[in-house]
Amino acid sequence: MTEKAIDKLASLINEQREKILVSWRNQVRELPSARALDVPSLNDHMPVLLGELAVALQSKSAQTIPDVLSDGSAPAHGLQRAYEDFDIQEVVAEYNILRGCIHNLADDNGLILQGEPFHILNRVFDQAIGLALQTYATAKALEVQRRREEYLAFVAHDLRTPLNAISLAGRVLELTLPAEGANADAARMFKALRRNVQHLEKLVAKVLEENTHLQTGFGINPERRSFDLWPLVEALIHDLQPVAGTTGTTLINEVPEEMVVYADAGLLRRVFQNLIANAIKYTPHGRIIIGAAESSAAGMGECWVSDTGAGIPAALLQKIFDKGETDPDSPGGAGLGLTIVKTFTEADGGKVTVESREGAGSTFRFSLRTRPGQLP
Repeated sequence: MTEKAIDKLASLINEQREKILVSWRNQVRELPSARALDVPSLNDHMPVLLGELAVALQSKSAQTIPDVLSDGSAPAHGLQRAYEDFDIQEVVAEYNILRGCIHNLADDNGLILQGEPFHILNRVFDQAIGLALQTYATAKALEVQRRREEYLAFVAHDLRTPLNAISLAGRVLELTLPAEGANADAARMFKALRRNVQHLEKLVAKVLEENTHLQTGFGINPERRSFDLWPLVEALIHDLQPVAGTTGTTLINEVPEEMVVYADAGLLRRVFQNLIANAIKYTPHGRIIIGAAESSAAGMGECWVSDTGAGIPAALLQKIFDKGETDPDSPGGAGLGLTIVKTFTEADGGKVTVESREGAGSTFRFSLRTRPGQLP
């Protein structure tokens, strides 16, 4: 295909974009998850992708393709399809159907796709598919994690009944067995039974209590102690690395190894977990830095989670910590993640703030104590 023919294909894509999309929609409607979607939802970012393809063809350089797509809309599309319950085969299929529509467009206009334009076309679509699938996989992984937490709360609730029955049966046996028939071994076994049942009851109560916090945000009683911060963050990074890996996102621990904080370790872990998981969601192919430092106020420190992701619209910044406020471009969330961060941070005596710029990333900062004493 000559340079002139490549330019013609790019022009055809721009001129006949709606015709291409009509043909694409007719075929994509055969996918089960696409049947109930209206036209704007079905199209999603495909019109933009066609424009990105035209730009790549006009540039006539495969080296520019990553640059063309790096700020493209494929990641957001993958996230949207995850919330619309597409399966991964359907996401790949809709891209390949659009690829076939471009081939048909070329054939209808006497253009033979071969050589460099063929490679450019495939690289654009393959790159878009890869970016979409990465954010799709991340969204699904985070959803599995959320469902696991909910399921744990349900299981904990159901465990209370058999635990109460075991506890009661043990007490009845202790009281009804003839005193002369009891021996030291039996007494030790009953004592061990009571101790372990009480331990399980406390664990179940803790799970249920935390589940209530997720919904109400009240009644939190921090149990503070002094501990090293670096290992807590390192362990959390290890736990979240599989999720970050689906997007090619790098998690970096810049907490000083010698830093000690005075806080509730469980609450602090939840704060970091919510901030890091949120950053992963909006930072494909980026970097997330978790850091901390002593602050100018005596006995206080500051922690932060900084990313190179999509950033937060200015209109959303003022209410981002409010319960029920979610990203309008990410339907399906409950708007609790950052509310939990604010609630837990304030319960432990700290404050949380955010700095963000669209396209440049976000930094969430929160304060906490580094030693016992009155808050400044």
